[in-house]
Amino acid sequence: MQGSVHRMWSIFKPRTQAQAHVSALYDRIVDTARRPEFYETGGVPDTAEGRFELISLHVIIAIRRLNGLGGPGKMAGQALFEYFFKDMDYAMREMGIGDTSIGKKVRAMAEVFYGRFKSYAEAADAGDDAALEAAIRRNIFSDDDAGDAGALARYFQASENRLKDVDLLAGRPSEVLDFPEFSA
Repeated sequence: MQGSVHRMWSIFKPRTQAQAHVSALYDRIVDTARRPEFYETGGVPDTAEGRFELISLHVIIAIRRLNGLGGPGKMAGQALFEYFFKDMDYAMREMGIGDTSIGKKVRAMAEVFYGRFKSYAEAADAGDDAALEAAIRRNIFSDDDAGDAGALARYFQASENRLKDVDLLAGRPSEVLDFPEFSA
């Protein structure tokens, strides 16, 4: 990760500032994904998988916004992706998962993430609310009756709308990465 972060803003920021910025973006995402209303009123399972899904959803929103900022934003998005999966690797080690299987698990999680990214992005870009809701329902909830996929789809869209003119490369992430409130 350090190499991509260094390349990301080598012209604009010293390496330690770029690393700190990506770390702060990620911390903001994790803090947001831990909001109790997602689990209590939105019905997201309060499990390791449910938390992964919510962090993924927020990382996807942030990366899509970063990608809209051109070259440096795309590099920042890649660095955020790498930081996310380094954190997933660390979390699995903390849970006691054996070293020999972590690499395979992280690769599988990355494939899952790319699938989510593609389905959410295609639906959002097409303005297809039903497809976005269906993708969220399929990916986050274990059956058709669980959770409020519609509320999460509206939240996804509201988040993208709120961030559409925000420069996530400027300012403090706690100030610029401002997700809306979630309500079911």
